[in-house]
Amino acid sequence: MRIMPEKKYKIGYTTGVFDMFHIGHLNILKRAKEQCEYLIVGITTDALCFSRKNKYPIICEKERMEIVESIRYVDKVIPQNDMDKVRVVKDLHADAVFVGSDWKGTSAWAEYEKSFAEVGCSVVYLDHTDGISSTILRERLNQQ
Repeated sequence: MRIMPEKKYKIGYTTGVFDMFHIGHLNILKRAKEQCEYLIVGITTDALCFSRKNKYPIICEKERMEIVESIRYVDKVIPQNDMDKVRVVKDLHADAVFVGSDWKGTSAWAEYEKSFAEVGCSVVYLDHTDGISSTILRERLNQQ
């Protein structure tokens, strides 16, 4: 019998559009799950994506949720309907939020760090997978 190392966090939370699911998405979910017992993933809804980026994802939210839910590192999937991350962290009793390292040092995430700390939640920055993103995939499709 293999003994699994104890996880640093009990409930982890991360969010994303997860459009055109790729290895970078999988790496984020895997790295997050390595650090928490229970991983909840918020999938950005089509409406929220449009309101923030003025474009819809290529894959609809229902299918994106189903794809992410089927991944073994993910324990639960919920829709991300708004940007109130602090409310969600409180509601879920999350003690860790996982986010890409490209956000580290930004004023927005410095504020999140303070707000999350007040409710006993840490921000964990995960390394980005070089050479892949949904934007890169869109550009490749447009070149064909």
